Amino acid sequence: MTERKPPGVDFESWVDKQIRDAEARGEFDRLPGAGAPLPPDVESTYDELWWVKRKMAREGFSVLPPALALRKEAEDALEAALAAPSERILRKIIDEVNVKIRDMMFKPPPGPPLGKKPYDVEDVVRQWRESRADH
Repeated sequence: MTERKPPGVDFESWVDKQIRDAEARGEFDRLPGAGAPLPPDVESTYDELWWVKRKMAREGFSVLPPALALRKEAEDALEAALAAPSERILRKIIDEVNVKIRDMMFKPPPGPPLGKKPYDVEDVVRQWRESRADH
């Protein structure tokens, strides 16, 4: 639509006419999602960043401060290590997350403190072995 509103024409009337003309041309006939219900995550109040939040959720990005994101990553890593199929993989998972924890301990980011210290690999291996012995 490159047409400008003519002088003296009420803006609302002009917009309504543009919409009616587009409908008559069939420009709204095959829009994606036409006739489908709104997604359940549509909020009743307007949020100007709705599209950013939806994109981040779809892409798996986090909006947590770095320390909180690493805290979550460390907890997930511990869970993954305890479920690891071998001790070698367990050690690799814990070693990798410990590097990140140590880095953050010595270079504090803005935001809340991490509240984590590196895991004791031998302690995690012991927990892993004990959980295997129970089966």
